[in-house]
Amino acid sequence: MKLYKWLGNKDEAPALKSKGWFVLTNGGEAAAIHEQETLADDQTEAYEILDQKGRLEDGGFAVFNNIPVTDEGRELFESRFQNRAGLVEKEPGFAAIRILRPIHSDTYVILTMWEDESAFTNWQASQAYSHAHKKRGTSEGIDKRPNIFPRPSFVTTYSK
Repeated sequence: MKLYKWLGNKDEAPALKSKGWFVLTNGGEAAAIHEQETLADDQTEAYEILDQKGRLEDGGFAVFNNIPVTDEGRELFESRFQNRAGLVEKEPGFAAIRILRPIHSDTYVILTMWEDESAFTNWQASQAYSHAHKKRGTSEGIDKRPNIFPRPSFVTTYSK
């Protein structure tokens, strides 16, 4: 299964929504996502879904953690997520997660959907979050391997 993501002006999004896309906004910007096997459209970013839990439609607040990864780092990066503890799924307000491998770029996306923004910020303050990120910044952490990440990651958020 694949996930397709469109980014653009909020005014353009209703046309996609009418075609079954899940549309989220942030100010004047919009993100639309659609899960299906194939899509013939060069205006979207395409991803293979490596792991998924929950239904995207059950959330109202989306967090896209965009992580550029070198070709040499893909195997290690994917292994990190294949062996994750899965604690996020047990958090109050959690709706869905998608681990997304880029098809035409180097930027992976970890997409989480939450009931609302406060559910996400509560997760960030939780012991489960601390456990999931306990190696970050240490010699064991994947973030300390400079050949894996060609540039910094970044987060974007959108709401229903």
